[in-house]
Amino acid sequence: MSEPLLQVNNLAVSYHGYAGEVKSVRGVTFDVQRGETLAVVGESGCGKSVTAKTIMRLIQTPPAEIKEGSEVLFDGEDVLKFDKKRLAQYRGGEAAIIFQDALAALNPTMTVGKQICENLLHHSKMSKKEAMEKAVDLLRMVGIPQPERRVKQYPHEFSGGMRQRVMIAIAFANSPKLLIADEPTTALDVTIQAQIMDLIKDWQKEQGASVILITHDLGVVANIARRIVVMYAGKIVERGESGVIFRTPRHPYTNALLEAVPRLDLKNKQVLASIEGTPPDLLNPPAGCPFCTRCKYCMEICCQEEPPVVTFEEGHEASCWLYSLEHPCEDAPFTWEGERK
Repeated sequence: MSEPLLQVNNLAVSYHGYAGEVKSVRGVTFDVQRGETLAVVGESGCGKSVTAKTIMRLIQTPPAEIKEGSEVLFDGEDVLKFDKKRLAQYRGGEAAIIFQDALAALNPTMTVGKQICENLLHHSKMSKKEAMEKAVDLLRMVGIPQPERRVKQYPHEFSGGMRQRVMIAIAFANSPKLLIADEPTTALDVTIQAQIMDLIKDWQKEQGASVILITHDLGVVANIARRIVVMYAGKIVERGESGVIFRTPRHPYTNALLEAVPRLDLKNKQVLASIEGTPPDLLNPPAGCPFCTRCKYCMEICCQEEPPVVTFEEGHEASCWLYSLEHPCEDAPFTWEGERK
C-alpha cells in the first residue's frame, strides 16, 4: 500500500478559558489514503470539527493550544510546521474545506463570483476575466441554474442549499488533493442532502481526490465512505471498514448511534432510540472510558482505567473493556468469541 495522503498522529488540542483547560481532542490518530473517503462520526462536541480545523491550520492559538507531539502529515510534510507562504499554497490549493454554516462562511459584502475568483486568483496565474469565466463554470458544475446571472449575486440572495453549493464550488475551484466536508448537509432537507452528497461523491471519483466527511449521522455515510472513524469526547473509540462497522459494531457508542438511525423496514410509529445522559465535561474528562457515564454495560473498571485498543480484524479496532476481561459483562451484545490479536 502506498503512503497515505494524510496522517494525523497523536493529535491533542485544548482550549484555555476562565474555567480552565478544555481538552477538545485527546490523542487522535488516523490516516487517509489517496482517493478514499473517510468518515469521522460522532455527536456534537466530540472533537470532529476541531480536528478538521487543525488539519487546515484554522485553529487560533491562543486561545487554543496544539499539544507537543501532535503531527498532521500531508504528503509527508508536517502541516503544523508550515510557514505563511507554504500554508497559503496548502489552504484552498492542495486542501480545501466545506463548512457546515455556509451563510456564516461566505462574505455577505461580496458577490459569490468574486469569492470564487478570489480563491482562483490566489492559486493560479489566470486573469480576472478567466477567473470569472471559471467561476461561472463552477457554479454550473455544482447545479446552480443561470450561473451567468447568479455569479453577480450576493449570498443572501441564495437559498440554504444553493449557498452550500457555492461553498462546494469554492472548495472545488483548484482541484485540491484533499477535501474536508464538515457537516455539509446540516439544516438541509433530505432531498438536497442527497444531491449534495452525490455532488461530492461524483467529484471525488472524477478527480481521484481524498475526502474526509465529518458528520453526526451514520445514515449519511453509508454509501460514500470506505472507512469510518467514530469519535467520542475527543477520542477515537472505534474504526474500521464501513461495511464491517454497520454489520458488527464493537463499541457500545457506535451501536447506540446505529440504533438511533430511523429504519424503513420497521412498522410505523416506531420509538426512535436515543442515548441517555450527556457527554462528559472535557474540563475534567473521565479517567477511564469516556463513554462510561452513559453506557448500559458499564463495569467498575470502565470508570477507573482507560480501555485498551482491541483488534478484531485488519483495520477494525475498538477501545472497550468488554473484550479485554476474562469474564465480561454477561448481557453485553458486543462480546467477541474470536481469537484476540
